[in-house]
Amino acid sequence: MPAKSSRKARRTPDQTELHFDEGYARLRSHPLFEPLLSHAHIIRLDDNLCPPDGWAVTLQEGHLHINPTRRAEPEEWMYILAHCLLHLGFGHFQRRENSREWSAACDVWITRFLADLKLGSPPGNFRSLPDLPTQSEERLYQQFSENGIPEHLRDLGTARPNSTDLILEGDKSIRRRYYYRQKIDWPALLGRGLVQAATSAVNVAGGVESALGVERSQHTPAQRARSWFINSYPLLGALAAAFKVIEDHTLCARMEISLAAVDAELKEIYVNPGAGLDERECRFVMAHELLHVGLRHTARRQGRHPYLWNVACDYVINDWLVEMGVGGLPQMGVLYDSELKGESAEGIYDRIANDLRRYRKLATLRGVGLGDILERGRPRWWEIGEGVELDEFYRHCLAQGLAYHEAQGRGYLPAGLVEEINALSQPPIPWDVELARWFDEHFPPLEKMRTYARPSRRQSATPDIPRPSYVITWDIQQGRTFGVLLDTSGSMDRQLLAKALGTIASYSLSRDVYAVRVVFCDAATYDQGYLLPEDIAGRVQVRGRGGTILQPGIDLLERVEDFPKDGPVLIITDGYCDRLHIQREHAYLIPEGRHLPFAPRGPVFRIN
Repeated sequence: MPAKSSRKARRTPDQTELHFDEGYARLRSHPLFEPLLSHAHIIRLDDNLCPPDGWAVTLQEGHLHINPTRRAEPEEWMYILAHCLLHLGFGHFQRRENSREWSAACDVWITRFLADLKLGSPPGNFRSLPDLPTQSEERLYQQFSENGIPEHLRDLGTARPNSTDLILEGDKSIRRRYYYRQKIDWPALLGRGLVQAATSAVNVAGGVESALGVERSQHTPAQRARSWFINSYPLLGALAAAFKVIEDHTLCARMEISLAAVDAELKEIYVNPGAGLDERECRFVMAHELLHVGLRHTARRQGRHPYLWNVACDYVINDWLVEMGVGGLPQMGVLYDSELKGESAEGIYDRIANDLRRYRKLATLRGVGLGDILERGRPRWWEIGEGVELDEFYRHCLAQGLAYHEAQGRGYLPAGLVEEINALSQPPIPWDVELARWFDEHFPPLEKMRTYARPSRRQSATPDIPRPSYVITWDIQQGRTFGVLLDTSGSMDRQLLAKALGTIASYSLSRDVYAVRVVFCDAATYDQGYLLPEDIAGRVQVRGRGGTILQPGIDLLERVEDFPKDGPVLIITDGYCDRLHIQREHAYLIPEGRHLPFAPRGPVFRIN
């Protein structure tokens, strides 16, 4: 996971930070250093390993610890960063001993290289040396070991005087922060940069590019992966065309993005260039983020814990992508478990809720404990105005992509993915309709019986001729009842209570439910006994407004003798309750945007 920058989000950057950012941007635009810089991690924290009077030090893991208090011009920061990166690119950490002679030999070699390249400007305390030796690091090391380091070749590194800027091992806290970091071949990255620089120089000479490195950003693995989706994969082509790929190391470090993340509101996919993903891995990562958006995982969360819901969706998406063979599986940050194959995100979330200690330690593409679905704290934004239009656009893109994909025979798609895409085209079922279906399951229409007990009023013209009438027997009607466990704690909204009770009363009357067993629960339990459906809606006086303890009410309904053993229970709560253990059929009625603190075993209806 990238380290956090020392810069604070809420204060205006000072001149020191602005100069550093400008120097970083200039070096990033140079094709020779772009591969190295995109894989390195810049750490400008107050407690990093750079000495207080130094400029920067380089760790063998690829971390550059920059002194956040030193002031320099952009050209000087460009020089310092290039010096640190060349330590990695030239393989100076391959020699295990960290002697002063070896460090000085490496600094002399890099100083000569940058002088020939004419890149940047050395800081003021660096000496100007016109007669630098041209021997390799090994030859210089041998000379320095035998004869000592010449005075004019000392202190050419970026650390403090008489100190080395090469650090073989970082401290444990730094290594833990980058636990998912993969091993990087730095000399190979320098070779790639040399090829890019040579190609760009030829393009500049031929008039193809206006300056060195202008066209480089169009050929990154992430950009090539995006182009592949647009040109060759209709399912996600429309979504890929709508999103912009952001590859900025500083931004990813500030947002704590280890590999990738997506912002559906801004239509941006963030790919950390320091992760070292190749094009196939970028295809997998990009498809992962686009499916998060297209399948509307944010809208489907329905009050669940954001990070745990993100983890559940990751398991489902990654299983589909592996099955479809889209791209290559990255070496880190991918949640994949073959045992969860075929399960929905909702089902996996319920599993996770029962084992929080295990799943809170997992890493998404963004990092440990962080979701790669970026949200801006505006859940209602998707329900009004521009949010509704964008939501419809994403659903339409994926549905249209599915139609093109199947029509052109572009490859296998899992049945679960096809079902979810088709379901997105259908409007969501209102909560009261789902509740009505629950009533229908437990209270099917009664069969009326013919009886001669009294004449039918429709035959009043011939009262002497007995004819049957249709009635519902008392025995059958008496067994049609259910329990309502009502959370009456202080956190419950009174409008929510009225709306829920009114709906329950209406459905009870329409399903010939004779009476309902009502129990109120807050800090204590209040058994109201059996109430007529019309009394629930009109004349019930709610008692108590304290805390929330619902289990005693459940226990009461399960052991009371005058309540049917197979009678279902409907629990109305706002979700701020204890873990419940229920043995009989049950369902929950909770506000939209809330979630239960446990995995529910019965259906959950959400009141909007």
